[in-house]
Amino acid sequence: MALLDDVKSELAAIDNELPIAKKAQATSMIRFGNGLHTVDHHVLVQAQLDSKDAALWLRDTIKNLYGHEATLTPVSRQTPTGIVQRFVIRVPKGSAALVLQTGLYSRYTKNMVLGLPSEIINGKIAQIKAAWRGAFLANGRLSDPGKASYLEIVCPNHEAALALVSTARRLGITAKSRRLRSSERVTLRDPDAIERMLILMGAPHSAREWTGKRSDGEARGKANRLANFDDANMRRSAKAAAEACDKVRQAFEILGDDIPDNLKSAGQLRLDHADASLEQLGRLAEPPITKDAIAGRIRRLLQLAEKTEKARRQDA
Repeated sequence: MALLDDVKSELAAIDNELPIAKKAQATSMIRFGNGLHTVDHHVLVQAQLDSKDAALWLRDTIKNLYGHEATLTPVSRQTPTGIVQRFVIRVPKGSAALVLQTGLYSRYTKNMVLGLPSEIINGKIAQIKAAWRGAFLANGRLSDPGKASYLEIVCPNHEAALALVSTARRLGITAKSRRLRSSERVTLRDPDAIERMLILMGAPHSAREWTGKRSDGEARGKANRLANFDDANMRRSAKAAAEACDKVRQAFEILGDDIPDNLKSAGQLRLDHADASLEQLGRLAEPPITKDAIAGRIRRLLQLAEKTEKARRQDA
């Protein structure tokens, strides 16, 4: 656990990020810290973290970035392997406003976003890195050097796992989701991919310690290359995803509230899971539908918006 604590302390100490990155990190920490609860039909933000440094960062960011007071309460519980220490961040007042500010509540569907907000998934690379950093700070695990390699994040649901897999792809890293017992997990097992992810999240010192086989100069060189990692395939993929979401977003603006529920929910799924395949979107629909059906609904949404816009121009 010592190395894991060091990684989280290194990540929590980052203080030179842009506000959009800090927002992405805080949002991810709330989501992956199981921070959204409903009490007496009211939303309550209460996240549980295993790192005091991470908990302090989240508490201070909620206050300084969003303007809400948050409390930090240490809790302990006895397990077969010993006492486990956790830190609970609670927002007693202003939780409803906070979930709106973070984007964890969708103004379109009037529901909680189950994964990560589309503003993060479709955002800048700095936001993607920060979202992974937040997820790792909230519920990340890392193998000890010399043992079977893994970097793993325990996810609150399947949608959150899909969001991490798709955002990892934007960083040029392949992550896999799996269900283990009662939890969804996203896992990296390739040692090079783990080192790259640690560096991209902002823990180059811990990455060097974890690998234990590369010189400081090699690690710094690799960190610099990864910091500017943006090859042609990534640009094309990000551009295609952004264009698809822009079309759906524009359709929502044109149609306003005059959208059939099935088309509206399909479009919102596209926004919430920009990098997911049509087959994955179909599985996320309620009830699940085929990829052809989800594609047809999105196509009809765009056609309806185009027809409506054309009629408005003619009337003008």
